[in-house]
Amino acid sequence: MTVIEPSIAGTAAGSSRRRATRERRDAWILTVPALSLMVAILLAPVIIAGLLSFTNYSLGNGGFDWVGTRNYEELFTRSTYEKMFVATLTYVVTVVPISVGLGLGVALLINSLGRFREIYKTIYFLPVMATLLAMAIAWEFMLHPSIGMINRMLEMGCGTFLENVWPFMAHGCAERFPVWLGDKRYAIWVVCFIGIWQGFGFNMVLYLAGLTSVHRELYHAAEMDGAKSAWERFRLVTWPALGPTTVFVVTITCIRAFQVFDTIEAFWPQGGGPNKSTYVMMFAIFEKGVQQNLIGIGSAITMLFLLFVVVLTLIQRWLVEQKVHY
Repeated sequence: MTVIEPSIAGTAAGSSRRRATRERRDAWILTVPALSLMVAILLAPVIIAGLLSFTNYSLGNGGFDWVGTRNYEELFTRSTYEKMFVATLTYVVTVVPISVGLGLGVALLINSLGRFREIYKTIYFLPVMATLLAMAIAWEFMLHPSIGMINRMLEMGCGTFLENVWPFMAHGCAERFPVWLGDKRYAIWVVCFIGIWQGFGFNMVLYLAGLTSVHRELYHAAEMDGAKSAWERFRLVTWPALGPTTVFVVTITCIRAFQVFDTIEAFWPQGGGPNKSTYVMMFAIFEKGVQQNLIGIGSAITMLFLLFVVVLTLIQRWLVEQKVHY
């Protein structure tokens, strides 16, 4: 039996401790640049915005006053900001489920194709690659009440239908079509439609990536267990296997929906649509913080926006931890 001298054992233990200390020090040295960038680019602006949200600061002013929670009280008491929350919630609640559902449906259809799969992928992904500001201008021309293609097509269809069914009603058919971008009843729904059109192609690509991880053996096993129809195979195999992908897609789509800005700025550059019907949070931040130079209230809206994003992130993490796997 080998006996280790106490002095040798102590020397080895001390050497091990020094080596561990040196490794920890080197690790911190290597991470300092990344931590410094994270603090400077991410954390510091959030902290500064949080502090400014309790002030009436404006760029160019020599000083400012602390106003406490007055900016936040205005957000929940003034009718303008009530319209902001309504418009934002309407957009998110409409765009997220429809664009996620369309993305999943198109991904399943494309995944089942044997030929021309890549062509369809490109076609559906084109709106994602296009500049949304340029596309918004194109949509603005198409939705023009007199020369726009949308109303012209509706006029042709309406006139043809009424001439065949109720000829006495065909006269003046075009006068009944709405001014899409000038009517508060339709403005937010136009923005929602464009958001769905522009976003579901991105969700399609994510779902196509998720479908590649579903093993063919699972379908064979489900078919042997009695799952004969396509719906049963989707319900028992595909949908559970796409659980993590769905959580990610929903979270990303929610964040993108909260960030809608380009379309509204292109359609109504002077202020959130007719009667503030499209006055979403990102446009409110731009209007208050940049156009009107009200940094305090703009920072308060920004903090609320960040709060929504953090809540969505925590919900995503909770859902992932609930084992949304097959």
